[in-house]
Amino acid sequence: MNSANWEKVLVLQTSFLGDTVLTLPLLAEIKLRFPSTNLAVLCSPLGKELLQDYPGVDEIIVDDKKGADKGLQGLWRKAKALREKAFTMALTPHKSLRSALLLYLARIPYRVGFRQSRGAVLFNRRVHRDAERHDVERNLSILEAFGIKSEECQRILHLPVNPAQQDSVNRLLLSLGVDLEKPILGVNPGSVWPTKRWTAEGFARLIELFKQHYDCEVLLFGGPQDAAIVSRICGLSGGSAANLVGRIGLRELPAALGLCRVLVTNDSGPMHIAVARNVPTVAIFCATIPELGFYPYSANSIVLGKELPCRPCASHGGRRCPLGTEDCIRLIKPENVFQAVKRLIDRDSKIPSVDSSLFRPESVYL
Repeated sequence: MNSANWEKVLVLQTSFLGDTVLTLPLLAEIKLRFPSTNLAVLCSPLGKELLQDYPGVDEIIVDDKKGADKGLQGLWRKAKALREKAFTMALTPHKSLRSALLLYLARIPYRVGFRQSRGAVLFNRRVHRDAERHDVERNLSILEAFGIKSEECQRILHLPVNPAQQDSVNRLLLSLGVDLEKPILGVNPGSVWPTKRWTAEGFARLIELFKQHYDCEVLLFGGPQDAAIVSRICGLSGGSAANLVGRIGLRELPAALGLCRVLVTNDSGPMHIAVARNVPTVAIFCATIPELGFYPYSANSIVLGKELPCRPCASHGGRRCPLGTEDCIRLIKPENVFQAVKRLIDRDSKIPSVDSSLFRPESVYL
């Protein structure tokens, strides 16, 4: 392919927040190999908030497909706006028909995506999506259309923090009475799907165990949609954790997560952000399984789950347990999670991910 095709490139990823995070190595690799490329990202409104301080991205374009850009009229408007920007090439790891159709209607001359996409016929070049690989590697495999193997790429998840955002977070925590000299343990109890959320009672008991065994501070993370469960956890744990819901936005989240000695989290977007901040992570997988390719991409992590024949009940989780038992949630005990946290704390502080052996977490099946 002519190098001129890399002149103005669009990467489309409008799925969930975690999917946007897992696209970062692809963005970094494009800029590393083609430094003169004008690189734009088309993402969700949440994705834009997260990527505002990401280096190497020259333009962030929002596709509000559930709001202002929804429906056929919104699709057509967005395609027209993209057409006016005259991109020379577009790459998308997103498999939806809408994404493929959007790039086609935008008349971007070179369009690259996965063969398994619902709109694969609209791509000029198609790459096989390996279901057995981590999503970071699957996203990088898009570059195989140009003879670049993902094994040859830098696969490190990295999300830098703006110093002004870090200062803002530090001041907030100090105002909440958080001692920044103490070890900080983070708890993220939210997730988009209910069957991916461990119990409020479990998280509250875990916080009690933290306070019993460590002289530490505990931060509770969550978005506006998590306010109820975080409030319940605060009540059950006696208010011993700092509640950050409504106090920090997505732009400040990486800075706050980066202060944590360990983060305990459900399978969620903040889990991937924590890895991108090199934070040791205990990931509780309830309805989903790491084999789907969305586990924390770091050996400095532990994935915890209950081994059950019904898992996974869906690729992204669901609104309710199909069997009505919620065994994948109920049967994970706070003591199990605490032992995983202790194991990470007892390890060397932070392991930099520098080769392929360091991208896979420890898995603990109960």
